[in-house]
Parts: sequence; structure tokens; C-alpha cells
Amino acid sequence: MITAALLTAAGLPAADVAAFEAARPAAPTGEETADTPTYRAFWSQAARLLAALPAKPRRSPAEQAAAAALLAAGNAARDAWLGVHAAGLYAAITGGMTRFLGVDAIAEAAAARVPGLVPTPAEVARESALDQKDKDGIEIAQGLLFSRILADPRCGLHLCHAGLLPLPESAENAARFARDGVLDLGAARLERRGRVVHVTNTHPRVLNAEDDDSILATERAIDVATLDAGSDTAVFRGGVVEHPKYAGRRIFGAGINLTHLYRGRIPFLWFVKRELGWVHKLLRGVARPEALPDDVAGAGIEKPWVAAVEAFAIGGHCQALLCMDYILAASDAYLTLPARKEGIIPGLANLRLPRFTGDRIARQAIQYERRIPCDSPDGRLVCDEIVPPAEMDAAIARVCANLSSAGAVGAIGNRRALRVGAEPLDLFRRYLAVYAREQALCHFSPALISNLERNWDAARRRV
Repeated sequence: MITAALLTAAGLPAADVAAFEAARPAAPTGEETADTPTYRAFWSQAARLLAALPAKPRRSPAEQAAAAALLAAGNAARDAWLGVHAAGLYAAITGGMTRFLGVDAIAEAAAARVPGLVPTPAEVARESALDQKDKDGIEIAQGLLFSRILADPRCGLHLCHAGLLPLPESAENAARFARDGVLDLGAARLERRGRVVHVTNTHPRVLNAEDDDSILATERAIDVATLDAGSDTAVFRGGVVEHPKYAGRRIFGAGINLTHLYRGRIPFLWFVKRELGWVHKLLRGVARPEALPDDVAGAGIEKPWVAAVEAFAIGGHCQALLCMDYILAASDAYLTLPARKEGIIPGLANLRLPRFTGDRIARQAIQYERRIPCDSPDGRLVCDEIVPPAEMDAAIARVCANLSSAGAVGAIGNRRALRVGAEPLDLFRRYLAVYAREQALCHFSPALISNLERNWDAARRRV
């Protein structure tokens, strides 16, 4: 409970503080028409007090304490409202779940329908211009929204279904690829070789790291590769990079761009879109709108994926490996999940990695940054085959031929059958409900900043 003394100690007008305390809502009644005006009034009062304080970098200790208390009170009220009304809100936004909307569209619609519940696009855009340490964390409200939506079985499965649908531009991209056999999407490039489609991660200046632009290019590439009727198998591989230390070498990927993270260039919804989108499509394929993706019925479109790991797979790129059907790794490559050094949750690795390595190694990798050489007993729990770096091209061709030799139908059927026991869609939904909330808190934690400054010298780096 915020005390009036704490707020007035920060110099906030006593009359405004009294109005804020008077607006504090009771527990939701369950009647949306009664609850929403009350909660909106409280969020409005909290926002007015927060706006009266200086910008975060200029706040005194007393002002910092007041801002933190106001933000916490607003989010507690948001979570209380969502605990009762999230399903009704999602149904209203999606026309009774007759429309599939992306994460950004849902957040924008929620902001318009219930002002104060989540930030508007304009509010998010204003904070996006700031370094991460200078943000108030208004996007935490988005984490609460999607956590509550995903926690509801019907709404959550509908949202998961929406995330697996091909992007609107994918049909046109697939037609171009069918015609030309190549497609350059910027941070991702596709090429068909025989009955195999190769997706190459091409972000050479930053060791093929992910940022707010690259995940869209990657998802477009995954869509096209999956939908391509001219191929039976897909390969995911890192392109040649420019960094002097690795110049001329292929690198599978360096995970999230930590400089962009520190500089506030990674919005919170990036994490939700990534897991609902391209990473999930590797595992489950591309959905059709007329049927909920179901591992038994096989309502989606999918094909086996082969990963070719060269140099290293760090963070998010290590996470992606856990969705692959076959992992080839160069003998000098390694895997790592530096979540401890970053202070964030490594996607779905917490759910998936124990299936490969067992619980203890997974915990050591995630919570103690255990580095796993691919050519080691632990590395072989994740990687299917280790090859000399110079033999990677030949190994890819051989593995793809073996995967498709018994026919595409059998390969896909076995893929689905393995998945239904390991990670059914409802398990994914329940995990993501926890992830959305916890990642939002991590993303705006002071520990994130101190971790990046201590471990990555982030304050000295520029975008």
C-alpha cells in the first residue's frame, strides 16, 4: 500500500495524493461495466502523479521511491482487473475469437478499449527513444495482459494459433521463391537446392545477432521455407560474418543484440512475438486458419528442419536448436545460454533443454552459464552429429537425403508423433503464460542494466 506520506515526501501536491488514494479501487466485482470506470480513474490518477515527477534520470531518491510505488500500484490494479476480465477483453478484441490478430494489434486494441490498462503505441514509442535504464517500464503492463490471456485455455490457444499462421506477406514471398528459387529478405536469405530449402541467417555486422528488425525477416523466411512445395527438408544456417575476429567464417548466431537491449531498442513485445512466431513455427510448422494446430490431426504445414551449427550458438540461437529435428555441429563449435549474465529468461530453453540434457545440466547452463562444447559428452546430448568444419556442406547434403529417403509423409508424421508427447500445444501455452509475466519484470529490472554493464561493458558500446 502506498502511503500518502511517501508521495508527499516526493513533493507531490497533497490534494492530488488525496485524489489518488480516494480513487483506489476495491477488488473487481466481475461486472465489466462497473469495474472498468473505477479502475480507469485510478490509473488516470496514478499517471497524473507520475507525470508530475521529473524524468527518471533526474529523480531524487524520494522521487524514485514515489515513482516505483505508483508504477507498482498501477500494475497491481491492472493484474487484478485482468484476472477477472482478460478473457472478455480478448473475446471483444477478436470478435468472439473469430479473428486472428498479432501481438501488436492486440496490445493496441486493448489500450484503445480500456485506456490505462496498457500503454498506447505513442507512449511506447516515446519510451523507445530512451536507454533501457531510463525507462519507467510501462510495458510491464503488456506482460501482464498477455500472461492473463495465455493463462486462459481458450484465449491462450487462440492466440497461439494466431502466432502460427503465416504472415500476410508470406503468400507473395512464397510465390516469388517458387518462381526464382532464391529470396533475399535482408536479415535472412533463402535458396532451394534440389529438394532442400536453405535458410541463412544474414546479419553479418553483429555476428548474426537478433534485433527488432531481424525477427520479422526470420519469420518471413521460416514461413516461405515451410510453405515451399518444391522442397521436402529445410536447413537453418548462419551466414558469413564481418567481425575481424571471425571474418570470413560462418556463425550460427549470437542471440539477442545486447547493445540494442541496453540502448532500449528491444521492446518487450519482441520477446512474445519471437516465441509465438518464428521459433514456434520451427517446432510446429505453419497453421491453417480453419483448424487449431493439433499434433494428432496434423492440421498444420510442416517439414523437418536441420540446423548447421558453426562457431557458436549463443542465447536465442541456442534456444532455436531445441526445436530442430537434426542438429549438425562443427567440431570446434559450442553452445551457451548466458541468461545469468543478462538477467533475462532464455525463451523456452527452461522448458525444452531438460528434455535434452536432464535437469542438472540445464540448470547449470541457464543459471550458471555453463558453456557446452558441441564435441563433448554434454554437447552430444543436444547435437546429433559432430563433423569437421570443412565437411559441413557434405554433411548437410547427406543428412537431408537421409531424412527424406523414406518419404516426406513419414518424416512429418514421425515428427508430429514425437512432439505430441514432448510438448503439446497446451503445455506451450501454459509455459508462455508464465514467461510473458516474468520476462516483462526481468526486462525492466535494474539488475538487467547492472548485468549488461558489468559483463558486456554495455555503457561504452553504441548502436
